Amino acid sequence: MKREIVRRYRGNPILTKEAIPYPVETVHNAGVTKYGDEYIMLFRSHLRTGRSIIGLARSRDGLQFTADPEPFLTPDRDGPFAEYEEFGVEDPRVTLLDEEYLITYSAYSRSGVRIALAKTTDFRTIERFSLITEADFRNVVIFPAKFDGLYARLDRPHSEIAPWSIWISYSPDLRFWGESQLIMRPETYHWDEMKIGPGAPPIRTEQGWLSIYHGVFRTMDGSVYRLGVALHDLQNPAKIIGVGDSWLLQPEDPWEITGYVHNVVFTCGVIAEPDGTAKIYWGGADTVMCVGEANISDLVTVCLEHGRAAR
Repeated sequence: MKREIVRRYRGNPILTKEAIPYPVETVHNAGVTKYGDEYIMLFRSHLRTGRSIIGLARSRDGLQFTADPEPFLTPDRDGPFAEYEEFGVEDPRVTLLDEEYLITYSAYSRSGVRIALAKTTDFRTIERFSLITEADFRNVVIFPAKFDGLYARLDRPHSEIAPWSIWISYSPDLRFWGESQLIMRPETYHWDEMKIGPGAPPIRTEQGWLSIYHGVFRTMDGSVYRLGVALHDLQNPAKIIGVGDSWLLQPEDPWEITGYVHNVVFTCGVIAEPDGTAKIYWGGADTVMCVGEANISDLVTVCLEHGRAAR
């Protein structure tokens, strides 16, 4: 019997709208990090308006989560971010760097979608820091390390010529970004041929930076979102050592196949554990939150021994 690299938790889904103490219609696409002895989950929820907010849930074991009584981040109403968050805030990612938690999220408005950056040190208060892209960008993840004194991020701008590819950019201060390079394209007639995008902030291994990403394939019945893995060079993250040729995870459980958006597994958070495993968190069908476990060494092997070139 073939061994699955990602082992689904038998208690999935781990968080649903019924567990949230304020009215929401979905719980999905959550960034996850560790804060002290807690796992912190920042999840996206649709309201009945169709717009999104970001809630917070806490856990001791990374499996059983309890939501805070109030949302963590809602659209700005009267500050400098208000114009660009009018239609909602979505899909947070969390990176711990320099004793601060950096939170990137999508800000939606009539001007399009931009990426905003916020900071927190305690997950009680939050400081909006900067809008770090123009439209149309999504899926920004910040590396948990600097390279030659610069912050680095992966992102996914929209382009008709090189559609939905992964880029890398650098910054001296988290506010101004440049030296951008396209580093990974969708693979023609493959499971990720339509579009790709960064998923969770990369995790460091001895062999390189491990990055879980999403890939999309268009079918006669609509698009299917799956998860894959890539390995970046430790010193030069613009260099991709290998990309797993096969997907890691695809929609299979009922709550991944059917929901707000059918046939979706979408990650914004991965936790590297001391025992050499990684907890991978994903939204199922843009409706519920799920988790699975993989051996980090297996994920690296997929890239090194069963991989392909990035471009």
